[in-house]
Amino acid sequence: MYELENMLLQMQEHLEKVVTQAKADLNTTVPEGHLRISIDKNKPRYYQCIDDNKGVYIPRDNKELPKRLAQKGYNKAVVKKGEARLKQIKRITKNYSDDEIEKIYTSMNKARQLLVTPIEPTWDQLLTKWYEEEYHGKEFKEGTPLILTEKGERVRSKSEKILADYFYRKNILYKYEKPLHLKGYGTVYPDFTFLSRKTYREIYWEHEGMMDKQDYARAAVRKIESYQINHIYPGERLIITFETEQNILNSKIIENLIEKYLL
Repeated sequence: MYELENMLLQMQEHLEKVVTQAKADLNTTVPEGHLRISIDKNKPRYYQCIDDNKGVYIPRDNKELPKRLAQKGYNKAVVKKGEARLKQIKRITKNYSDDEIEKIYTSMNKARQLLVTPIEPTWDQLLTKWYEEEYHGKEFKEGTPLILTEKGERVRSKSEKILADYFYRKNILYKYEKPLHLKGYGTVYPDFTFLSRKTYREIYWEHEGMMDKQDYARAAVRKIESYQINHIYPGERLIITFETEQNILNSKIIENLIEKYLL
């Protein structure tokens, strides 16, 4: 599962922040000892325990000391649990790779590979199969300008050509205007469809190029909402870029999105 390693690293980063925050709180001025609570007539009684577990009674008008002692105990427990989990994650990720099973096959020489059928298809095999599956894209209306990409594929706009050429130069396989059915909306033709190596699921890139035109923008918002209704969310399986006459497609944004989602 290609997401496992990423999930573990994200969890590690999260826990490191939590532990750092808890330790920072403990390094501030904190009272000695720990808090003991007893219940008397359904009301809590607080004790500060320093040299023994019985402790010294904390008067009711001292509301701050029980809170600080309780917070101290909580933070210590967070540090203890967080550090234990961090050790586990680091042990796992030290010698772990999402594609370690695949590498058993791909590390073989070609002659040996010809004799072996991998238990699981390799990423390249899956990607090739996905890419070679035929589909019928959206038809071009008569009179539509002829715009060709570096790959020789026809697209509908100069911005789509810019995007397609970026993908082509980086050897990123895509399908142009592959039909996708969205429940409650109908069939859409995402500008570009990719197969994600991280999730083995399709992700979609929609470029909305005339957002300063009211009718176009209204239709674009409705379409994007329909993606989300079908549980395809921006930042997960949907990449969106925008453009107006004043704000053209930003090449740096393209590069960042490719780096984040497609490489």
